[in-house]
Amino acid sequence: MNLLIQFLLRLSFGLAAGMAITSPKLVTSGYFRNHLYVTLGLTTLAAMVSFSVAPDVFWYAIGAAVASYVGSVFWLYEKATVGKMALLLVVLASWLGLINQLPNLRDAKSEHVKNLQNYFETIDVNQIVTADQVDRMEKLTRWMGLSAGFLTLASILSSGLLLGLIMAAMLLGHWYLNTPTMELVPLRRLIIAMSVAVALQAIVSALGLWGEVTYANNITTQWWLFVLLRWLFGIVGVAILAWMAWQTLKIPNTQSATGILYVAVIGTFVGETMALLLSAESLFPL
Repeated sequence: MNLLIQFLLRLSFGLAAGMAITSPKLVTSGYFRNHLYVTLGLTTLAAMVSFSVAPDVFWYAIGAAVASYVGSVFWLYEKATVGKMALLLVVLASWLGLINQLPNLRDAKSEHVKNLQNYFETIDVNQIVTADQVDRMEKLTRWMGLSAGFLTLASILSSGLLLGLIMAAMLLGHWYLNTPTMELVPLRRLIIAMSVAVALQAIVSALGLWGEVTYANNITTQWWLFVLLRWLFGIVGVAILAWMAWQTLKIPNTQSATGILYVAVIGTFVGETMALLLSAESLFPL
Protein backbone atom coordinates (compact mmCIF):
# COMPACT_ATOMS: atom_id res chain seq x y z
CA MET A 1 0.00 0.00 0.00
CA ASN A 2 2.91 2.35 0.69
CA LEU A 3 4.10 1.91 -2.89
CA LEU A 4 0.60 2.63 -4.21
CA ILE A 5 0.52 5.87 -2.22
CA GLN A 6 3.91 6.81 -3.64
CA PHE A 7 2.75 6.16 -7.19
CA LEU A 8 -0.46 8.15 -6.80
CA LEU A 9 1.19 11.17 -5.18
CA ARG A 10 4.11 11.16 -7.62
CA LEU A 11 1.72 11.17 -10.55
CA SER A 12 -0.39 13.92 -8.97
CA PHE A 13 2.74 15.96 -8.22
CA GLY A 14 4.10 15.70 -11.76
CA LEU A 15 0.76 16.22 -13.51
CA ALA A 16 0.04 19.39 -11.53
CA ALA A 17 3.58 20.61 -12.25
CA GLY A 18 3.08 19.93 -15.95
CA MET A 19 -0.14 21.94 -16.00
CA ALA A 20 1.49 24.71 -13.96
CA ILE A 21 4.17 25.28 -16.64
CA THR A 22 1.57 25.32 -19.43
CA SER A 23 0.56 28.76 -20.62
CA PRO A 24 -3.15 29.58 -20.08
CA LYS A 25 -2.83 32.19 -22.82
CA LEU A 26 -2.16 29.46 -25.40
CA VAL A 27 -4.28 26.66 -23.93
CA THR A 28 -7.99 26.93 -23.14
CA SER A 29 -9.07 26.80 -19.50
CA GLY A 30 -10.95 23.54 -20.01
CA TYR A 31 -7.63 21.67 -20.17
CA PHE A 32 -6.73 22.77 -16.65
CA ARG A 33 -10.24 22.37 -15.24
CA ASN A 34 -10.87 18.86 -16.56
CA HIS A 35 -7.48 17.47 -15.64
CA LEU A 36 -7.56 18.88 -12.14
CA TYR A 37 -10.31 16.30 -11.73
CA VAL A 38 -7.63 13.70 -12.50
CA THR A 39 -5.42 14.98 -9.67
CA LEU A 40 -8.54 15.13 -7.49
CA GLY A 41 -9.15 11.42 -8.11
CA LEU A 42 -5.50 10.49 -7.58
CA THR A 43 -5.13 12.38 -4.31
CA THR A 44 -8.52 11.25 -3.00
CA LEU A 45 -7.52 7.63 -3.56
CA ALA A 46 -4.17 8.33 -1.91
CA ALA A 47 -5.99 9.79 1.09
CA MET A 48 -8.29 6.76 1.37
CA VAL A 49 -5.35 4.35 1.25
CA SER A 50 -3.12 6.37 3.58
CA PHE A 51 -5.79 6.88 6.26
CA SER A 52 -4.82 3.67 8.05
CA VAL A 53 -1.51 2.80 6.35
CA ALA A 54 0.30 6.15 6.51
CA PRO A 55 -1.56 8.63 8.75
CA ASP A 56 1.19 11.25 8.36
CA VAL A 57 0.43 11.42 4.64
CA PHE A 58 -3.36 11.54 4.96
CA TRP A 59 -3.82 15.27 5.56
CA TYR A 60 -1.39 16.22 2.79
CA ALA A 61 -3.35 14.05 0.36
CA ILE A 62 -6.56 15.68 1.58
CA GLY A 63 -5.00 19.12 1.08
CA ALA A 64 -4.00 18.22 -2.48
CA ALA A 65 -7.51 16.94 -3.18
CA VAL A 66 -9.13 20.10 -1.83
CA ALA A 67 -6.73 22.28 -3.84
CA SER A 68 -7.58 20.25 -6.96
CA TYR A 69 -11.30 20.78 -6.49
CA VAL A 70 -10.99 24.48 -5.67
CA GLY A 71 -8.63 24.94 -8.60
CA SER A 72 -11.13 23.32 -10.99
CA VAL A 73 -13.73 25.86 -9.83
CA PHE A 74 -11.32 28.73 -10.49
CA TRP A 75 -10.58 27.45 -13.98
CA LEU A 76 -14.32 27.01 -14.61
CA TYR A 77 -14.63 30.78 -14.24
CA GLU A 78 -11.33 31.28 -16.13
CA LYS A 79 -9.49 32.76 -13.16
CA ALA A 80 -6.04 31.87 -14.45
CA THR A 81 -3.98 33.52 -11.71
CA VAL A 82 -5.67 31.85 -8.74
CA GLY A 83 -6.03 28.70 -10.83
CA LYS A 84 -2.24 28.58 -11.19
CA MET A 85 -1.90 29.09 -7.44
CA ALA A 86 -4.19 26.11 -6.86
CA LEU A 87 -2.00 24.00 -9.15
CA LEU A 88 1.06 25.01 -7.17
CA LEU A 89 -0.73 24.05 -3.95
CA VAL A 90 -1.41 20.60 -5.42
CA VAL A 91 2.28 20.31 -6.28
CA LEU A 92 3.33 21.40 -2.78
CA ALA A 93 0.85 19.21 -0.89
CA SER A 94 1.71 16.16 -2.98
CA TRP A 95 5.44 16.72 -2.47
CA LEU A 96 5.03 17.12 1.30
CA GLY A 97 3.00 13.92 1.38
CA LEU A 98 5.76 12.09 -0.49
CA ILE A 99 8.43 13.39 1.88
CA ASN A 100 6.43 12.50 4.99
CA GLN A 101 6.02 8.94 3.73
CA LEU A 102 9.79 8.35 3.60
CA PRO A 103 9.98 6.84 7.14
CA ASN A 104 7.34 4.26 6.14
CA LEU A 105 9.31 3.37 3.03
CA ARG A 106 12.51 2.98 5.00
CA ASP A 107 10.70 0.64 7.41
CA ALA A 108 9.45 -1.37 4.44
CA LYS A 109 12.95 -1.97 3.08
CA SER A 110 14.04 -5.55 2.66
CA GLU A 111 16.55 -7.47 4.72
CA HIS A 112 19.40 -5.67 2.89
CA VAL A 113 19.43 -2.77 5.34
CA LYS A 114 18.90 -5.00 8.39
CA ASN A 115 21.74 -7.27 7.37
CA LEU A 116 24.02 -4.29 6.85
CA GLN A 117 23.16 -2.88 10.27
CA ASN A 118 23.74 -6.27 11.90
CA TYR A 119 27.09 -6.47 10.15
CA PHE A 120 28.22 -3.15 11.59
CA GLU A 121 26.99 -4.10 15.06
CA THR A 122 29.00 -7.33 15.10
CA ILE A 123 32.31 -5.63 14.23
CA ASP A 124 34.77 -5.66 17.08
CA VAL A 125 36.39 -2.25 17.36
CA ASN A 126 39.60 -3.97 18.42
CA GLN A 127 39.54 -6.37 15.49
CA ILE A 128 42.34 -5.93 12.99
CA VAL A 129 40.96 -5.27 9.52
CA THR A 130 42.70 -4.63 6.25
CA ALA A 131 42.92 -1.25 4.56
CA ASP A 132 40.65 -2.53 1.78
CA GLN A 133 37.96 -3.48 4.31
CA VAL A 134 38.13 -0.05 5.96
CA ASP A 135 37.93 1.66 2.59
CA ARG A 136 34.96 -0.46 1.56
CA MET A 137 33.13 0.29 4.80
CA GLU A 138 33.71 4.02 4.38
CA LYS A 139 32.44 3.99 0.82
CA LEU A 140 29.44 1.93 1.81
CA THR A 141 28.60 4.34 4.62
CA ARG A 142 28.81 7.33 2.28
CA TRP A 143 26.56 5.67 -0.27
CA MET A 144 24.07 4.68 2.39
CA GLY A 145 23.85 8.31 3.48
CA LEU A 146 23.47 9.46 -0.11
CA SER A 147 20.73 6.93 -0.74
CA ALA A 148 18.82 7.86 2.42
CA GLY A 149 19.16 11.57 1.70
CA PHE A 150 19.86 13.26 -1.59
CA LEU A 151 19.51 10.28 -3.94
CA THR A 152 16.17 9.22 -2.48
CA LEU A 153 14.76 12.74 -2.69
CA ALA A 154 16.12 13.11 -6.22
CA SER A 155 14.49 9.84 -7.26
CA ILE A 156 11.10 10.96 -5.94
CA LEU A 157 11.43 14.27 -7.78
CA SER A 158 12.61 12.76 -11.08
CA SER A 159 10.08 9.94 -10.97
CA GLY A 160 7.19 12.28 -10.21
CA LEU A 161 8.15 14.68 -12.98
CA LEU A 162 8.58 11.84 -15.46
CA LEU A 163 5.19 10.32 -14.66
CA GLY A 164 3.32 13.62 -14.55
CA LEU A 165 4.90 15.48 -17.44
CA ILE A 166 4.29 12.62 -19.85
CA MET A 167 0.71 12.37 -18.63
CA ALA A 168 0.27 16.14 -18.98
CA ALA A 169 1.70 16.05 -22.52
CA MET A 170 -0.56 13.18 -23.54
CA LEU A 171 -3.65 14.89 -22.11
CA LEU A 172 -2.71 18.14 -23.84
CA GLY A 173 -2.26 16.28 -27.13
CA HIS A 174 -5.72 14.85 -26.67
CA TRP A 175 -7.03 18.35 -25.93
CA TYR A 176 -5.90 19.47 -29.39
CA LEU A 177 -8.48 17.06 -30.80
CA ASN A 178 -11.13 19.13 -29.02
CA THR A 179 -9.54 22.51 -29.81
CA PRO A 180 -7.46 22.08 -33.00
CA THR A 181 -6.87 25.82 -33.43
CA MET A 182 -4.50 26.05 -30.46
CA GLU A 183 -0.83 26.70 -31.12
CA LEU A 184 1.58 23.76 -30.85
CA VAL A 185 4.09 25.65 -28.70
CA PRO A 186 2.71 24.41 -25.33
CA LEU A 187 2.81 20.76 -26.45
CA ARG A 188 6.35 21.14 -27.75
CA ARG A 189 7.39 22.67 -24.42
CA LEU A 190 5.90 19.76 -22.50
CA ILE A 191 7.70 17.26 -24.73
CA ILE A 192 10.98 19.10 -24.06
CA ALA A 193 10.20 19.07 -20.33
CA MET A 194 9.42 15.34 -20.36
CA SER A 195 12.67 14.69 -22.25
CA VAL A 196 14.58 16.53 -19.52
CA ALA A 197 12.70 14.45 -16.93
CA VAL A 198 13.72 11.25 -18.75
CA ALA A 199 17.37 12.35 -18.69
CA LEU A 200 17.16 13.26 -14.99
CA GLN A 201 15.56 9.95 -14.11
CA ALA A 202 18.19 8.08 -16.15
CA ILE A 203 20.98 9.76 -14.16
CA VAL A 204 19.36 9.10 -10.78
CA SER A 205 18.54 5.48 -11.67
CA ALA A 206 22.05 4.89 -13.01
CA LEU A 207 23.58 6.15 -9.76
CA GLY A 208 21.26 3.93 -7.75
CA LEU A 209 22.01 0.93 -9.97
CA TRP A 210 25.75 1.48 -9.65
CA GLY A 211 25.50 1.66 -5.86
CA GLU A 212 23.34 -1.45 -5.68
CA VAL A 213 25.62 -3.51 -7.93
CA THR A 214 28.72 -2.32 -6.08
CA TYR A 215 27.61 -2.96 -2.51
CA ALA A 216 24.61 -5.28 -2.46
CA ASN A 217 24.88 -9.03 -1.99
CA ASN A 218 23.10 -11.90 -3.71
CA ILE A 219 22.14 -10.16 -6.96
CA THR A 220 20.34 -12.74 -9.07
CA THR A 221 19.68 -13.18 -12.77
CA GLN A 222 15.99 -12.57 -12.12
CA TRP A 223 16.82 -9.23 -10.52
CA TRP A 224 18.81 -8.22 -13.59
CA LEU A 225 15.89 -9.14 -15.85
CA PHE A 226 13.57 -6.86 -13.89
CA VAL A 227 16.14 -4.06 -14.03
CA LEU A 228 16.41 -4.57 -17.80
CA LEU A 229 12.64 -4.39 -18.11
CA ARG A 230 12.60 -1.22 -16.04
CA TRP A 231 15.20 0.47 -18.26
CA LEU A 232 13.85 -0.70 -21.60
CA PHE A 233 10.26 0.34 -20.93
CA GLY A 234 10.62 3.21 -18.48
CA ILE A 235 13.67 5.09 -19.73
CA VAL A 236 15.09 4.06 -23.12
CA GLY A 237 11.70 3.34 -24.67
CA VAL A 238 10.20 6.56 -23.33
CA ALA A 239 13.15 8.61 -24.63
CA ILE A 240 12.65 7.13 -28.11
CA LEU A 241 8.91 7.82 -27.99
CA ALA A 242 9.53 11.43 -26.92
CA TRP A 243 11.79 11.89 -29.96
CA MET A 244 9.13 10.30 -32.21
CA ALA A 245 6.42 12.61 -30.82
CA TRP A 246 8.66 15.64 -31.42
CA GLN A 247 9.31 14.61 -35.01
CA THR A 248 5.60 13.94 -35.57
CA LEU A 249 4.73 17.49 -34.50
CA LYS A 250 6.96 18.78 -37.30
CA ILE A 251 4.48 17.45 -39.88
CA PRO A 252 2.36 18.57 -37.90
CA ASN A 253 0.08 15.73 -36.78
CA THR A 254 -1.18 16.11 -33.23
CA GLN A 255 -3.35 13.00 -33.42
CA SER A 256 -0.40 10.72 -34.21
CA ALA A 257 1.76 12.51 -31.62
CA THR A 258 -0.95 11.91 -29.01
CA GLY A 259 -1.02 8.21 -29.88
CA ILE A 260 2.75 8.03 -29.40
CA LEU A 261 2.41 9.81 -26.05
CA TYR A 262 -0.25 7.27 -25.01
CA VAL A 263 2.32 4.52 -25.51
CA ALA A 264 4.90 6.61 -23.61
CA VAL A 265 2.49 6.88 -20.66
CA ILE A 266 2.08 3.09 -20.58
CA GLY A 267 5.85 2.60 -20.79
CA THR A 268 6.40 5.08 -17.98
CA PHE A 269 3.79 3.42 -15.77
CA VAL A 270 5.42 0.03 -16.31
CA GLY A 271 8.93 1.38 -15.74
CA GLU A 272 8.17 3.42 -12.63
CA THR A 273 6.05 0.67 -11.08
CA MET A 274 8.94 -1.73 -11.63
CA ALA A 275 11.33 0.84 -10.14
CA LEU A 276 9.19 1.18 -7.01
CA LEU A 277 9.09 -2.59 -6.55
CA LEU A 278 12.85 -2.93 -7.10
CA SER A 279 13.68 -0.02 -4.82
CA ALA A 280 11.61 -1.54 -2.01
CA GLU A 281 13.94 -4.55 -2.13
CA SER A 282 17.19 -2.65 -2.62
CA LEU A 283 19.57 -0.43 -0.74
CA PHE A 284 19.39 2.28 -3.39
CA PRO A 285 16.54 3.80 -5.42
CA LEU A 286 16.43 2.25 -8.86
